Amino acid sequence: MKLNAGILTEKIAESKKFYSEVLDFGVTFENEFYLLMHTPNKQAELSFLLPNHPTQQPFFHPPFQGQGLFLTIELEDVDALYEKIKGMDIEIKLDIRDEPWGDRHFAIEDPNGVGIDLVKYTSPAEALKMY
Repeated sequence: MKLNAGILTEKIAESKKFYSEVLDFGVTFENEFYLLMHTPNKQAELSFLLPNHPTQQPFFHPPFQGQGLFLTIELEDVDALYEKIKGMDIEIKLDIRDEPWGDRHFAIEDPNGVGIDLVKYTSPAEALKMY
């Protein structure tokens, strides 16, 4: 089984720019109403679809309303990405921090209002040694 999350949005161009420039995603497929992107290691994909497109069934017409969705992206060097993003014109919603359960993470928001939690996981036992 493979998961590909999709967002119904008018902001396909903005999404492509954000995910490629900020998170180094690549384009798997693109046409005038659909964009499929992949993570740098090609282990996961994210798609964007224009709302109300005549080729799509009505179930896939209503646009995302910009709330109630987040993505978690796990990476090895969360600190390097944090420093990169700090140098860009992107608001950091949650500054980088260590959590007692093992996450080192920070959060940003994509052009559609999707929260993105960028995380490096460690085991809770290892994390507790830091305190």
